[in-house]
Amino acid sequence: MRRFSCQNSDSRRGAFSRKHYGSVELLISCTADGAVQGAGRFRVENGENNEALSGGTGSSNIALLENPECQTRWYFKYFLGKVHQNYVGLDEDRSPFFLSVVLTDANNHNVPQYRAILWRKTGTQKLCLPHNPSKPLSIKSILSSFSLDKMERGPKEILSAEIQKDLLQLEEQEGAVNFKFGVLYAKSGQKTDDEMFSNECGSDNFDNFVQILGEDITLKGWDRYRGGLDTKNNTTGIKSVYTVYQGHEIMFHVSTALPYSKDNRQQVERKRHIGNDIVCIVFQEKEDDEDETPSFKPSMLKSHFTHIFALVTFDRRDESYRLTVFSEESVPLFYPPLPSPPVFKDSQEFREFLLVKLINGEKAALNTPAFAEKRQRTMDMLIKNLHQEYMQEISKSPLNLRSLSEVIPETVTSIKTKKKEEARQAEFLRVGQELKLNTIVKGDAPTSMATTGLLSKREPWEPQVLHYDFPHQVLCGDSWGESLVVSTEAGCYLIQEEATPRLLFDKSVPIKQLSVVEHHGLLLFRAEKGKECKVHVFRLSDFEGGYNEALVRTKADCKDHRLERTKGCHLYALSRPGGSFLRMVVAIKNKLLLLTWKHSVAWTAWNPSADTDTVEGFNYIRELTINDVPSVVTLVDGGRQDNMICVGYKHQFDIVNEKNGNTYRLHQVEGNKVELTDAIDVYEDGEPKVLLCYNHVCQLKSLSDAEETTNGFEFGWNSEPHGVVCAFPYILAFTPDAIEIRLLVNGNLVHSMPMPMLLLVTSKFDLYFVSAKDPISSCKDNNNGSTSPTISFSPPTTPTTGKGEPLWGKAPVTKYCVYQIPLSSLVGHPTDRACVKHGPVPAMMSPLVRIDDTVVRNRRELFSYGPGPQKGPHGQHHPHLHTGMGRAATVDKTSPATPTPPGRFLSRPNRLESCSSEPDPSVTFSPPPSPFRFSSVDQDEDIDLK
Repeated sequence: MRRFSCQNSDSRRGAFSRKHYGSVELLISCTADGAVQGAGRFRVENGENNEALSGGTGSSNIALLENPECQTRWYFKYFLGKVHQNYVGLDEDRSPFFLSVVLTDANNHNVPQYRAILWRKTGTQKLCLPHNPSKPLSIKSILSSFSLDKMERGPKEILSAEIQKDLLQLEEQEGAVNFKFGVLYAKSGQKTDDEMFSNECGSDNFDNFVQILGEDITLKGWDRYRGGLDTKNNTTGIKSVYTVYQGHEIMFHVSTALPYSKDNRQQVERKRHIGNDIVCIVFQEKEDDEDETPSFKPSMLKSHFTHIFALVTFDRRDESYRLTVFSEESVPLFYPPLPSPPVFKDSQEFREFLLVKLINGEKAALNTPAFAEKRQRTMDMLIKNLHQEYMQEISKSPLNLRSLSEVIPETVTSIKTKKKEEARQAEFLRVGQELKLNTIVKGDAPTSMATTGLLSKREPWEPQVLHYDFPHQVLCGDSWGESLVVSTEAGCYLIQEEATPRLLFDKSVPIKQLSVVEHHGLLLFRAEKGKECKVHVFRLSDFEGGYNEALVRTKADCKDHRLERTKGCHLYALSRPGGSFLRMVVAIKNKLLLLTWKHSVAWTAWNPSADTDTVEGFNYIRELTINDVPSVVTLVDGGRQDNMICVGYKHQFDIVNEKNGNTYRLHQVEGNKVELTDAIDVYEDGEPKVLLCYNHVCQLKSLSDAEETTNGFEFGWNSEPHGVVCAFPYILAFTPDAIEIRLLVNGNLVHSMPMPMLLLVTSKFDLYFVSAKDPISSCKDNNNGSTSPTISFSPPTTPTTGKGEPLWGKAPVTKYCVYQIPLSSLVGHPTDRACVKHGPVPAMMSPLVRIDDTVVRNRRELFSYGPGPQKGPHGQHHPHLHTGMGRAATVDKTSPATPTPPGRFLSRPNRLESCSSEPDPSVTFSPPPSPFRFSSVDQDEDIDLK
């Protein structure tokens, strides 16, 4: 039996803390004679609150760039140099906006999808939308997805090729691709900026540190990124320090390399560069190596521009570097948090951590009011000027008379008009490709992770293959130890690694929702349809032993295992693992039925042989009435207060008190189109919070003692998810064709993994999900079977059969891979799985995905299913372990997805590897698609400037 520590209990509760990122303090600096020279409020990160990150081995210490340009600069990557459409309009406040739409198959397994960018003065919004070949999206529906339903003036299409240059300029306002950082040398005891800038040269320790940062370059004649330094006349020094990290060019303004003047006490030339850097590294010498509290404070430097200071000290005893980061109070939190203690003995590890921290810090600083307001004024001016310019051009263009009801332009019947349109598109392509090439040559292109060496190290989210060739589409499921119980149209299966899936229930038992409660040895599921739907309760021991392992249960075997009170239910939810009692709430129309298991977790652990009940083990507590039929239900542990239930229906989320049934509004969702995805209970420093997920948005809401809520931050996904998992420091969204990974503290993107026909199965402990395995032969020409590419000015076409029918309409036989992402890899906590092989790792994440009847019906209509159950030899079954309680979650709808061609795999069968997408003729099997394809910014572009 697994023993749970206090840390594991916090993990199961979904606990996280922003204390890992330091605390805000008032820092006052004084001169040598004690006079106050400056004061300021800064967030101080010194690793003191990061006991969980001790040793630097957790995933929270992995250096990851936030919002990598290779995944966020959409216009450059997906639009520029390709046929796409651009529109201009006025919203209801008479503020101009631009909309760019492209139908592309780039980085999405060659499956067409819409990508849309909405340009407004407040910034850009990006969305991926599914492509239905029989029903192209309208501009109105795309704008509605951005919650832009009311407009003063309908959008008009811009046909000029020059719009690409202007939109590229708008995208560049998001921030620079390359960076310049100040490096200031400070001797021990120096307390003013005049003293620090007056150091003519540095010590040997400082010079060694600078060599870690980058390489010395000669400025005169330098033809790469110069960071504002003079490369012609040596007016800013003769040499500097330069490096490239993950495609970002970085120039360091080293104080001792900038011009020094003996007659100028303030060293204006040095201050002019370093004082105008957003980020500054301060290397301070120490007289005593045992002194771990340097005297430097940010208020010693008189700069209104520098927002982040990285203080570095060197310990000569063990040749290690200690790092402290000071961020101006208004700077949002940025990744990664400092380890405890923040000491680095490996110089290359320190370099990587420091560079990532500084790059992420500058990106975060650009979101402070000082920079954000300036950027917004610039965007407002540019968009207004472009609106005025292109509205005049649109009124003169005869080509703009065509319908704007669809994204794809209507078919042109006139030969003369068709030639004009083809000529316009050819010029459009030429201008866009020339712009892309020039941007790449200048070094301003969004960076690529192909040059960073990331392929040689394992990422925290890298999946392992649990089962390679599962023949059925999974509807729902839950983990049991290191096995997986899943429901399909062909029945309910137990999937184990290196074993044939074992059929537990045949297809006469249509399971819609399923949970494994290992602490009490229970298997719960919701089966049947409509009014006959009930919750069923089985013992896990019913499926163990030689006889039970050979038995396949039918509908008749479930008769005595039904909870009669739950008749007509459409979803249920369980309490999070780690609580003292198992609680279950069952939704029957607008009624909530509250049940609890009669034995506590502690009692069952002490006397497991006595806990043998099934349906009679649940005690009825009370029935609560809510305002409407819920599509989302989540149990929230109240801590010192009463336990609560978060319910979502239509356009709102409500909080219901379990004890008295009092209900109050938690959040009202604005907009005509609302899809509620989930409500995830998380706990920040013991305070219960709820992460509300709807449409493309996640919003963190705090719950106060009085029936009020305080607003938390919100962020958006690029695609609408059908499942969301919180595993601090990450939050993962599972969409029909990709896994999107962001940081929970600020919502910033760190990675996206395309995977076809994706479905999250469970995240109770480790994450389990399935993805389509078989490729589609969609590149053959219908006439001659040729696979050679053809030149076309049109967007990607829909894959079809030889009869011209959409390929996914023929319901091809598709097989699936079952993947697992270990929780220990994500949250960075040590795991005892090496000692107890078949136990799950306690989770710091969201519950299972709850799937109601609507989802099952939609998935049956949208996806294809493999052949019926195939009975084979039974694999060795894992023993029954009391290792954790399951919990259900709800997803109301799922988006359609389509099977797509996979990438290439290396030979190891149970782990995904990063590799090329080119097929290998020596490989004879059909491997699952690799989500780790890092491509250069122009790898999927063919630039032709003829």
